This record gives sequence, structure tokens and C-alpha cells, in this order.
Amino acid sequence: MSSTMDTRQHERLLRIFVVAGEHSGDALGAKLMIALGDLSQGPIVFGGVGGELMEAEGLVSLFAMSDVAVMGPGAILRRIGPIVRRVYRTIDAALSFEPDVVVIIDAPEFTHAIAKRIRKRRPAIPVVDYVSPTVWAWRPGRARAMKPYVDHLLALLPFEPDAHARLGGPPCSYVGHPLAERLEAIRALDPQPLAERLGIDRSRPVLVVLPGSRRSEVGRLIEVFGETVGLLARSQPGLQVVMPVVSSVRGMIEESVGGWAVRPHLVAGDGDKWAAFRLADAALAASGTVTLELAVAGTPMVIAYKVERWIVPLLRRMIKIDMAGLPNLILGEKVFAELIQEACTGEALAREVGRVLADTPERRRQVDGLAEIPRRLAVPHGSPSREAARIVLEVAWRARASGA
Repeated sequence: MSSTMDTRQHERLLRIFVVAGEHSGDALGAKLMIALGDLSQGPIVFGGVGGELMEAEGLVSLFAMSDVAVMGPGAILRRIGPIVRRVYRTIDAALSFEPDVVVIIDAPEFTHAIAKRIRKRRPAIPVVDYVSPTVWAWRPGRARAMKPYVDHLLALLPFEPDAHARLGGPPCSYVGHPLAERLEAIRALDPQPLAERLGIDRSRPVLVVLPGSRRSEVGRLIEVFGETVGLLARSQPGLQVVMPVVSSVRGMIEESVGGWAVRPHLVAGDGDKWAAFRLADAALAASGTVTLELAVAGTPMVIAYKVERWIVPLLRRMIKIDMAGLPNLILGEKVFAELIQEACTGEALAREVGRVLADTPERRRQVDGLAEIPRRLAVPHGSPSREAARIVLEVAWRARASGA
């Protein structure tokens, strides 16, 4: 009897309210919506906030996602009034929607404010958080603070469930990073067409340089990266440099690299970016998601990062780990050199990059680590989006059953 009731319950209309606050969340949300539709035993109605990709899957967003897609404390403070109004508008809409589950996706400054207030006003509505805040790196108290209003956390990185268990966070499952879905195709990519188009001689060393995708990030790193390339040009005869760029910083980069000892080949677009990673013998990269992209592509790398000087003392008090690169965190050891702040000099970067451009113990150790990363990123059941959808549906059905 209970089995029949469960089946009927699962076949009823599900109402899922999804909130994404930035473009990466929009991409995750769109894939999640597709997977939910594939796995659900009955029809689904979606409500919430998203961007173009989620709208293409049928979401009618409450407002343009660009209204809240701002980065950094300064940008948030400058637009705090409109953002707060969007928060309360989203809360009211969620409660009126009467969802079986609310899914918040990344952008914690926006989405967590919504989740807390939904929990306070309607405690029975379950909340699933897709993408963990970086509690393992800084402000670890956020893990325990999330537990009262997040019923389940979907982690993109394999070490995050253990981190939340250790820090007293909500139940957390590793569902897989979106890059895991593309790993085989990326590693099978042939970079030769790009090499021919750029006139790259593959018998000579190729370095891919990635100073960042935001103007502030590029501004802090572009000069020291230029110095690094100049030093490498002396020790690596025939060095060739490829630099994938996004449109928002292309002009700034073009202006900055004009005097470099080796003029970089600038490429744009997702296809050329991945081809450049596969073409390169090594990479010099700003710390961030791009280091995981390089790891998925199998590219040895040196990781660099700088912040404004005034924030350094604050970060040193708050940061709780001794490494920042995602590939290192996944492997649990510092396989890829990280040069942060004062250590991030042209001389030091050139020395480390030189080691991974040559056949050295450092390069061989990185190659072994790059071979291990796909195994660490593997998802037990299906793709990341389907695994995330499976858990969201379980949470929704369990809440529905307990309230029936």
C-alpha cells in the first residue's frame, strides 16, 4: 500500500523554486532543470530567478539576473538598496509559489539571504544549496551557520563533504563539478588546428598565460606576468606564448602586452581556450576556476595570486588553509607551485615555470597528479547535473511525504 502511495505521490505535479544570482549559477541551473525533467516521474513547474540559459529551459525569471549579479563587497555596497529589494521580492514570490523545494545556486550573498528568511517564515519548505561556499578556505563558521536553513548541500568539489562534516555544516553530498562532464572530450581535443592557425611550432616550448578574467585581477598580475615571460625568453629559446582572453579585459590586455619580450597570441572563445590548454607545455595562471580547467585539460601549471595590500592582514587572519589552488586541494597536497602575494615575483614565477617546461621531477610529479584528478572528480552515479537532480527530487518527495 505504501509503495502505491509513494508512486502516486511522485507522479503529482512538483513545484520547484530555483534561485541563481550569477552567470555560472545560471549554467548550473539550466542543466539541473533539464535533469529534473528527465528524472521526475511527474510534471514539474519552475519558478524563481535565473538568466538566459534557465529561461531557455522554461523559467520565467522574476527579474533580470543582471540586477543582482555583482561581484565583491564594494560592488554590492554600491547597489545594496536595489539588491535588498530584489531579495524581499524573491522571498515573497517563493512563498506565494508554495514550492515543494527551494534550490539556491551559488552567489551566497544573495541566495542565502533569501533562504534564511524563507526558513523563518515557512519552516516546512526544504532548501537545497547547490555549490558550497568556500568554508574550507575562509570563514569556516559559515558551515555551522548554514545548517539551520539548508537541508542539503550539493558540493562541486570532492573534499567538501568531509569539510562540512568536520565544521558542523549541513548534510553534504559530492555531486561532481560540471567540468567532469566534459573531461573525456577535452582531453581528446586535437590542438593542431589552432597551432596551424597561429603559426605555432610544436617543437618549441609553448606557454599559456592566464592573468584573469576581471579587470582588477588582470591589473594586479599582468605586469609581473610580463616580467616572467621576459625572463623565460632568455632561458627558453624559441618560447611561444598563447593567452586566452575574454572580451571584458581584451583591450586592457592588448595595451599591456605590447612591450613583452614575447608577444602573446591572443585567442577568444571556449573552443580556442581549450585547444590552447591542450597545446601548451605548461601554464602560468591566476588562482581560481581556471586552474581546475587546466587540470582537466592535463596541463602542468604554476599558480599565482595577488590581492590589494590593505586586505592582506585581514586575509591572513581569516584564511585557514596553506594552499589555494583547486587542483592542490583536490589532491590534498601541494603538487602545483603556488606563488601568492610577496612570493609572486617575476623571478620566482620564471624559476617555477621553467621547472615544469622541462623534463624535471617537478613536471613528472605534476603529470602524475594530473592523471589522478579525473579519478578524484568522478561521480558515482551518472553526470553531475543528474546526481544533483536526484538529490533535489529526494528532498522534495521526502518533504511532501512528511507533510501528507
